Amino acid sequence: MASLVEEFLTAEEEQEIVKAIRQAELKTSGEIRVHLERDCEQEALDRAKVLFHQLKMDNTKAENGVLIYVAVDAKKFAICGDRGINKVVPADFWQSTKDLMQAEFKNAHFKTGLVKGIESAGEQLAHFFPWDDDDVNELSDEISTS
Repeated sequence: MASLVEEFLTAEEEQEIVKAIRQAELKTSGEIRVHLERDCEQEALDRAKVLFHQLKMDNTKAENGVLIYVAVDAKKFAICGDRGINKVVPADFWQSTKDLMQAEFKNAHFKTGLVKGIESAGEQLAHFFPWDDDDVNELSDEISTS
């Protein structure tokens, strides 16, 4: 049986998303992850916050991790940022990124939506958390699932 990632994205699309994460993280010390799961019985943001902790994304030095969460079958998604980000950004900081992604998702362009969301997150994070010479990749760039 195919994994959730393989059902939602081709292997090539998955690699394009991982590449987009790596490219975005070259501009910022922020850490970006994508997590997929089938269903979500609660609000997507609430679930994203639980996963954020389970994935140990709240353990980065600058508290600047970002999780892009997608519940594939439920057709829900959310963007969740860590405390360090939330302390310095306006309340609607992620809305433009969500809007970009939603426009693509509505047309079933899931890979494009994720790549655009990752690129947008990286650009926005770069303003507040620029990349530094001693930056270390603290979290996996691979897509996680549950």
